[in-house]
Order: sequence, then C-alpha cells, then structure tokens
Amino acid sequence: MSDSNDNLAAEKKLLAEANQKPLLSRWGTFAKLSGPGWLQGAITLGGGSLGGSLYLGVIGGYELLWLQPLMMIFGVLMLSVIGYVTLSTGEKPFRAINKHINPVLGWGWLIAAMLANLVWAMPQFGLGTAAIQQNFEILDGEYGKYICAVLLFVICAAVVWAYDSGNTGIKVFEIILKVMVAIVVLSFFGVVVVMASELKWGEIITGFIPNPGLLFEPASKFTEVIAQSSDPDYWREVILSSQRDKMVTAAATAVGINMTFLLPYSMLRKGWGKEHRGLASFDLSIGLFLPFFLATTCVVIASASQFHTKFDEGLLDASKATPLTKKLEGAYTKNLEAFQAQLEQGAKANETDKQLAAMLVSRDADQLAGSLEKLTGNKTVSQTVFGIGVLGMAVSTIIILMLINGFTVTEMMGAEIGGMKHKIGSILPGITGALGFLFLWGDADAKFMLVVPTSVFGMVLLPIAYFIFFMMINNKSLMGTSLPQGNKRIGLNIAMGIALVAATIGAGYSIWAKAGLWGVLAVGVFAGLAIVVQFTRQKPN
Repeated sequence: MSDSNDNLAAEKKLLAEANQKPLLSRWGTFAKLSGPGWLQGAITLGGGSLGGSLYLGVIGGYELLWLQPLMMIFGVLMLSVIGYVTLSTGEKPFRAINKHINPVLGWGWLIAAMLANLVWAMPQFGLGTAAIQQNFEILDGEYGKYICAVLLFVICAAVVWAYDSGNTGIKVFEIILKVMVAIVVLSFFGVVVVMASELKWGEIITGFIPNPGLLFEPASKFTEVIAQSSDPDYWREVILSSQRDKMVTAAATAVGINMTFLLPYSMLRKGWGKEHRGLASFDLSIGLFLPFFLATTCVVIASASQFHTKFDEGLLDASKATPLTKKLEGAYTKNLEAFQAQLEQGAKANETDKQLAAMLVSRDADQLAGSLEKLTGNKTVSQTVFGIGVLGMAVSTIIILMLINGFTVTEMMGAEIGGMKHKIGSILPGITGALGFLFLWGDADAKFMLVVPTSVFGMVLLPIAYFIFFMMINNKSLMGTSLPQGNKRIGLNIAMGIALVAATIGAGYSIWAKAGLWGVLAVGVFAGLAIVVQFTRQKPN
C-alpha cells in the first residue's frame, strides 16, 4: 500500500509539473500516464465494431463513413463528463446516482451494464472462433469450436485475474491492452494500405460529411440498381430496413452502456483525482477515439470497396463458383426466395433481382480477408494479417467485459474490489459468452451477424446512461464547487443535449422496430417508476 501511495504522489507531482510546460511536452507526460482510455479502446474495438463496420461498408459504401466517428465523438463527450464528475467528487458513481439523482436510474444503469456484459460476450467468442478457424484454418474439426471457446475463456480469465492482483497486475494488464489495440489498428491499416491504389479517395473524403438522409433513402449506388429491378418498392424497403439496422448497429457499438460503467471505476481504481482531469480527457482521445477511428474507418473502406453493390458471380453462374461462393449460397437462396414469395403467381425474378439478392448476403471474416488475396497475391498473408486483427479485437473485448462485470457485481453486493465476489463476477461474462456462443447462437449462418441483435439491445440501453450523466453534471449537491459555470456550462449542456437526442433517436427506432408496443410499454414502466421515486424519496441534505 505504501508503494502504491508513493507512486500516486509521484504521479500527481509529475502532472503538476507537466501543467506548467508547453502543450507537446504536457502531452508526452500524459501519454506515459495513460491507462483507462486504453481500456475503453480495447472494449470498443471488438466484434461490434468490426461487424458494424463490415456491414456498414456492405450496405452504405463510403457514404456512411461519417456515422461511427460522429457517434464516438458524442461518446467521448459523455465519457469525459462522467470522468469529470468522478474525479471532481471522488465518489463511486453508482452510489452518487442513488444518493443525488435517482436510485431507479442508478440501479437501471448498473443492471443494464451487467446485462450488456453478459450478452455482448457471446458474439466475441463467435468472432474469436471465426478468426481461429476461418483465418488461421486451425481447430476446425468436430470439437474445434469447443476447444476455441475454452482457450479464449482460459486466456481472458487469466489476464483479468492478473489485473486484480494489484498495482503490478494493473500495469502489466494495461501494457498488454495497448499492444493488442496497436495490433488491431495496424492490421486493418495494413489492409487498406495494400488496397490504396484501387480506392476512390474522392468518394472516401466525401463520405465523412454527415448525411442523416440515409435513414430514409438507400445509398445512392443501390438506388440506381433498384430502379432496374422488377419490384423497386420491395427492394427499396428491404435495403432501407437493413441499412437502418446496420446504422443502429454501428452507432451502438461506438460507445456501449457498459463502457460508461468501466471508465469511472477504472479511474478510481488507479487512485486518480482532480489533478488527473486533463489527463483523463487526453487519455480518452488517444486511447479511445484515435484507435477506434483508424480501425473502423479502414474496415468500412475495405468492405465498401470489395462488397458494396457487388456480388459473387458464382451465385448467378455456377461455372464461376469458388470455395467462398459455397458459404454464401444459403443466404442468397433465402433472399431470392423471400422476394419470389411476394411476386404474383407465375412471375419470376429478373437478372437484377438476382443480383440484388446476391448483393445483400451476409459476409464473414474470411470473405473480407479472402477478397484481399488478389491484392496481396498470397492467401496466407491476407488471412493471417486480417485474422490477427480480428482475434485481437475478440480477446481484448472479452477481457474488458469480464473486468467491467467484476465492478458491477462488487457495487451491487457492496463487496470489496479484489475479493472472491469480485473474481466470480469477473468470470461470469466468460461463462455466458462461451455457453451462449456454443449452444445459443453458435450455429448462425454468419457469426458476425451475432453483432446485430446485441447492438440493438445496447442501443436501447445507452440513453439511460447519457441522461444520468446530464443530470449529474448539473447537480449542485453532488458537484459542489466543481459545478461548471457560465458559458462553459451552457456549451456543455448543448453538446450533451445533442448527444442525448442522437442516442434516444437510435434507441427509439430500435425499440419500435424490434419490440413494438411491448418495448414502448417496458420503457414507460421504467420511466414511471423513476418519476414516482423521484417525488417520494428523501432528498440529500
């Protein structure tokens, strides 16, 4: 404990000295002391980000490049707010919310974060297994997926328990995560570098200009193809519905509600306080936004260039079939049969209809990596490079989900961090993730499609956290002298309001599209309970 206190005191002294230096020198010091931001980067660069980026490129091409960075900017803003609140007050957020805001919201936040951990772990095991079996081409026998699941669980549990061992474990853990995040980013950056000569950079740059109209109209290249089909209205509705789902998926995976729980507790675990507020903002920018932006942008670019409004010719002409074609046949047949079923009796799909059915099939990790073979000239190189990035995403995300769940369990049960209850709570996402992948969703047509339902689930929960943080930063009894004042407070509230509205729109669409009236009713009951408690509870002094 003495060594830990000495290290923290030295860190605070170093920060005080850095604040008197020029900006670049200050950033150099911040880079050495960063940590929690990289934890955020490790969890967001997972199956959700990869799957969301992959499908965003397939359905929207370069036109949706703006979506993920914009949602991440909103996410970094809200995470910075909860970081500022936590470092200013020194209070654990769950207890602060229950005391100063509303216990229904506090418990809703905690339970939502825990559920997200348990659910999100499932596609990560699917993603890791897909990388091992499809990209590395090993452990693909009868019991291969069981071996993969066990290996992923053991490795991730060992790393998390090392983190719980104390100060040394934390440092080792953060170094491992920084390396894994770097591997992920470099792997996908390398993929785009290899493709650079074939890319349309003008369209790519234009794709970063926000275009909310894509919520109501298919991407422009699809519009041209739809016009040539035998039933434009059908294909427009199918593509637009898929496009909206993929946009929600990508938005939800930028910042999940469980990430909002991780940040403040990881800061408190490191002993950070008011002196670390500048470091915290830098940490989120360098450890979260930059890796996320580079990795997801590269995946969208690679996916869009290879798949957007394109199809495997072997699906329409058997003489051109390849080994990859066979993996797409089931989804192609399903798309075509769905279209054929709504046609008048005796009517048949034309050539464009068949092409659209082929364009909309679900791709997987090996299809994206396999499409690079003609560019790398070597199957082993393309599959290995891509596989390293995919596996790094899966492992780092499982680790962080387990870490977050340990925090949620200790808060729920009032237990001590590092104790047995904390350790048991930490391994729960590993258990649900492995079992869920093996017995619930493990046989999905495309393992990456596990991302879509879990992303929608995450999007529904996110506004809960954003609303709580909005209330906390404006609560005088909680913030005291650290309450933002003047123009700074006005500007912050406007920015937070925009982020909250964006998250609420995404959640609203998800609730209505996937749960209908029952979903709306569930939200209404939760909101009603929060209102009743707000007016009946005893206010803090």
